[in-house]
Amino acid sequence: MINTIFATKLNMTQTWDRAGRRLPVTIARLYAPTITQVKTVEKDGYNAVQTAFGAKKYLAKPEAGKLKKAGTTASLAYFREIRLAELPDLQVGSTLNPGEIIKVGDLIKATGTSKGRGFAGTVKRHGFSGGPKTHGQSDRQRAPGSIGQGTTPGRVFKGKRMAGRMGNQRFTIENLTVVKVDGDQIWLQGTVPGSRGALLTLTKTGQGKFAGLFEATKDASPKTSDQATPSTAQEVTASNETPEEVKPEVQGKSASKEESTTKTNQS
Repeated sequence: MINTIFATKLNMTQTWDRAGRRLPVTIARLYAPTITQVKTVEKDGYNAVQTAFGAKKYLAKPEAGKLKKAGTTASLAYFREIRLAELPDLQVGSTLNPGEIIKVGDLIKATGTSKGRGFAGTVKRHGFSGGPKTHGQSDRQRAPGSIGQGTTPGRVFKGKRMAGRMGNQRFTIENLTVVKVDGDQIWLQGTVPGSRGALLTLTKTGQGKFAGLFEATKDASPKTSDQATPSTAQEVTASNETPEEVKPEVQGKSASKEESTTKTNQS
């Protein structure tokens, strides 16, 4: 059974569950991949399904030939394999529906490439505190300090935390809950690696036991906003009825004022 889909990270926002709790969510765009090759144990040594999705302007000849064999004329950008324990009944050229693979409330893990930070020092990369800022050490604020011993062993051990390239690595975030699946968009509770437009691999790891917390969530607004409508309507209707009821009383008060003024004039 296929439990993996692919998506592109869009942006982050917030929403509320049925209990009224605010949740940070990541919105990603789902792809409906086209099956371009089915690999078997007998022929390739393992069971897998090769898919293609996305779009780009130009194709290399090997990619164009593979898509031609699959019976599609679209210029698909990404080719990714999904390894399977048992090969399902799928044909080359068919399309996978991501809405049938992952449902609201499922637990998934998201794999992507983190943002590249370039060459960074030890303070930014590893959180070093730096050297002292007093006693004349004007150039030690962000220095790494000593990196090894003297004559023995006479070298720096592998894995020493030093300055170097930061970010641009593959990371996997587990136990993300699917909050909403709306057409080609999926809402994930929490954060995922990568910048906007980064490619994500979403793998289902658990069943939808949390669906009851999110099925009633229709938009990114608290439940209290729906309860404010009836009271506002009552205030509007009450304000419309008030002038008709007040008019007789106002006329009576004006008449009494006229009588009082005539009595004072006569006196």
